[in-house]
Amino acid sequence: MGTITRNFANNLTTSGLLKAAAFNNDSFDNVTSVPSGSVETGAMVFIKKLTASSSATLSFVDGTDGVVLDDTYKEYYFTLNNVHPQNTDQNFGINFSTDGGSNYNVVKTGTFFRAYHGEGDSPATLEYGTGGGLAQGTGLQLIANGVRNDNDSGVSGYLHLFNPSSTTFVKHFISVTNCHQDNVQSINSFVAGYGNTTSAINGVLFQMPSGNIDSGDICLYGIA
Repeated sequence: MGTITRNFANNLTTSGLLKAAAFNNDSFDNVTSVPSGSVETGAMVFIKKLTASSSATLSFVDGTDGVVLDDTYKEYYFTLNNVHPQNTDQNFGINFSTDGGSNYNVVKTGTFFRAYHGEGDSPATLEYGTGGGLAQGTGLQLIANGVRNDNDSGVSGYLHLFNPSSTTFVKHFISVTNCHQDNVQSINSFVAGYGNTTSAINGVLFQMPSGNIDSGDICLYGIA
């Protein structure tokens, strides 16, 4: 066995890994750069987590505290985990900004339908929520309604926002949530629509129309 091969073998553990003793300062003297890692296409890349604590709103603004909402990713994905309202029987909605969070008033058109089923096996219904959709409105687009503030209640789900940095196309979004509603039933809400603007969206806001977001967290991911 040659000297180089023997020295290399002596620095391997029984599992085939290099021992710590194999490395010293001289080992890295001639290293000028380390190749950056690549992200697999389609992978979810964690960006930011916001945790509510009697918060009036939760907002993600590009360039603020590590938030990315630009052309780094074509799709952004928000997860909602046990978002709990201060007041009972609350709606929960989203809005968008094109001026870095100074205003959340993007014109939106959206649809809202839901399936619900009571704990006593009634009611059991699938319906279009006529009060949940927007028709060129600038207010909150609801993604859940009737959320209770009992200790065991809240809303969970997700929101997809597509290509928010585009200056050519409107901004499509899709949301699915589930909540424990005020008359003790499961409400599965399905929302889709678009922000009717060709300006880049660089802020996303989550809010209850009345009262604070008592607790819960929302995480933002980019889809590579």
